[in-house]
Amino acid sequence: MRWNLRLAAANRGIWKASELQRSLAERGLVISAGKMSGLWSGQPASVKLDDLDVICAVLGCQVGEVLLPEPDKVARPDGDTQSAPAAAVSGVRFPR
Repeated sequence: MRWNLRLAAANRGIWKASELQRSLAERGLVISAGKMSGLWSGQPASVKLDDLDVICAVLGCQVGEVLLPEPDKVARPDGDTQSAPAAAVSGVRFPR
């Protein structure tokens, strides 16, 4: 998965991590400066699903805009030349 928070925010006119941090706090998600920096400019190792709900609510987006699948990065068993089928998740569409 690729973390796409910064671009999703920019598409909505949010250009600074501090702007998003304030909006998240207004919705009840208080994030430290260090964690916000990691979410804004990095590839977080984990994100709580409840936090992801707030992020999507603040940005007015679907999870597929913040998390982009990268199936080509998944290791295939030896000898498997076919690509893995795309996972279907009800109600969630991932851009290609």
